[in-house]
Amino acid sequence: MAEDTPYLIELLQNRHDRSQFSCGKEELDTYLKRQAGQDVRRNISVCYVLVEEGGQEVCGYYTLSAFGINLADLPSEIAQRLPRYPVVPATLVGRLAIDRQHGGRRLGERLLMDALHRSLQQSEHIASSAVVVEAIDEEARAFYLHFDFLPFPDYRNRLFLPMRTIASLFR
Repeated sequence: MAEDTPYLIELLQNRHDRSQFSCGKEELDTYLKRQAGQDVRRNISVCYVLVEEGGQEVCGYYTLSAFGINLADLPSEIAQRLPRYPVVPATLVGRLAIDRQHGGRRLGERLLMDALHRSLQQSEHIASSAVVVEAIDEEARAFYLHFDFLPFPDYRNRLFLPMRTIASLFR
């Protein structure tokens, strides 16, 4: 497979082949194979998949859903700039994974940037103050920290990126 393989990111459909997906983290593999379609049908999340142009095999995926951040959970310097609502709206990137066969091509970064861009676009129609992630392990946490996500003070693997910062990425 060539390094310049064109990829597309599209909504998960029944035609997408998830059966061979393996990112090396059983929880993420199982979610895509057994749960993602159900969550989409139940309006729990939307799932975007990365496929090679003209192909149906899932090379990577991420999910988006609505989320609420307890104001008290945010770092005080950020919380004091927000209205005093008990919960502020956010967007959750619930899962993000790349198949091992497609590693080393910066596809995780591509999926993350797509998720951030879609979240920013949606925030113009449905308010969202930040994008939140729940890092599955230290490797995932380091990935998000590399992209300037900020940790929640009391939740080591929960991180966020303010929508204002995301907007500046796409100017």
